[in-house]
Amino acid sequence: MGEVNTKVNLCGIQLDNPIIPASGTFGFGYEFAELYDINILGTFSFKGTTLNARFGNPTPRIAECTAGMINAVGLQNPGVDKVISEELPKLKKCFHKKVMANISGFSIDEYVAVAKKITKEDAVGWIEVNVSCPNVHGGGLAFGTDPKNVYAVAKAVKEVTDKPVIVKLSPNVTDIVAIAKSAEDGGADGVSLINTMLGMRIDLKTRKPVIANKMGGFSGSAIFPVAVRMVYQVANAVNIPVIGMGGVSNAEDVLEMMLAGATAVQVGAANLVNPYACKDIIEDLPRVMKKYKINSLSEIIKGVK
Repeated sequence: MGEVNTKVNLCGIQLDNPIIPASGTFGFGYEFAELYDINILGTFSFKGTTLNARFGNPTPRIAECTAGMINAVGLQNPGVDKVISEELPKLKKCFHKKVMANISGFSIDEYVAVAKKITKEDAVGWIEVNVSCPNVHGGGLAFGTDPKNVYAVAKAVKEVTDKPVIVKLSPNVTDIVAIAKSAEDGGADGVSLINTMLGMRIDLKTRKPVIANKMGGFSGSAIFPVAVRMVYQVANAVNIPVIGMGGVSNAEDVLEMMLAGATAVQVGAANLVNPYACKDIIEDLPRVMKKYKINSLSEIIKGVK
């Protein structure tokens, strides 16, 4: 085998490789740019951005557990205006590709307001819409648990941007396929999944939950089989690209996600354990492709029936 082809096409934009650091695990990129040239990445999804600045949840808000971690950071971010005026200029100095803007809201109006502002930015290639936030006008249940809400958010954001809209799905639902189809019906150009699962640990010494919020997002290699299963189910049910994530920590995991139907793959918790995780995966990808006789990554997407 000669050179392998790691390129993939995500919603009309070509990526050099399918590796995308997941939102909330890579900041706005420039801290990682001090460690290595982040332009080797396919792209990355920046920190979840809301209309107003958010301080986040009380501490402790991150805890390690077997083969994973639990976090309840609570979307701490400076708000969309500061992201545009302060974070993006810093990012542009060290990252020369299109970036994925991850946005959140607590009402449809908030999603729309953030999308309208962020879509004007040249640096932004895709808008990733996190529907795991509690809907303040809908009784506090996360947007992503109700197909009607997911449809409404996708449709509303799509109306104010001409950039590809990717809806990031929560796994904390009974039927992930119904939710994914609602995103597609609402006009989403892609879906990304899975967001963190809901987890909890209790400290035997204090007899209290290990994080202040009691429960938090459970991520890390322990959730990988669940993520592969959900990506497979969704990829076989929708006609839009799927970005797979959830416990991905090496190049083999990337190929497995793509065989399940993922066009691109996000890496989350692994970045917090090893800041070079994405670099290591990208550098190892050609070797692993050759090992499994894969010439081009685009040929293995939806590779399992």
